[in-house]
Amino acid sequence: MKDSGVGIAPQDIDTIFEIYRQGQSNPGSSLSGTGLGLAICKKIVEAHGGRIWVESELGKGSTFYFALPGAAEASEFLIPA
Repeated sequence: MKDSGVGIAPQDIDTIFEIYRQGQSNPGSSLSGTGLGLAICKKIVEAHGGRIWVESELGKGSTFYFALPGAAEASEFLIPA
């Protein structure tokens, strides 16, 4: 998933996947949350043997990625061109 939001500060990147942790949003922002969403995503992805990560730049937004093992090799997941 990619967004064009405020981005995530480099010092927050390592903590945003922890339970109840959130990156700092813009001052005066009305955005709020519980800090559970990314922690839950991480648990699900890791339970399937995968990994999840983010690339972000302040003022330009963030891109979230995840990878699961074996999905590319499984023929039932292949879509003919």
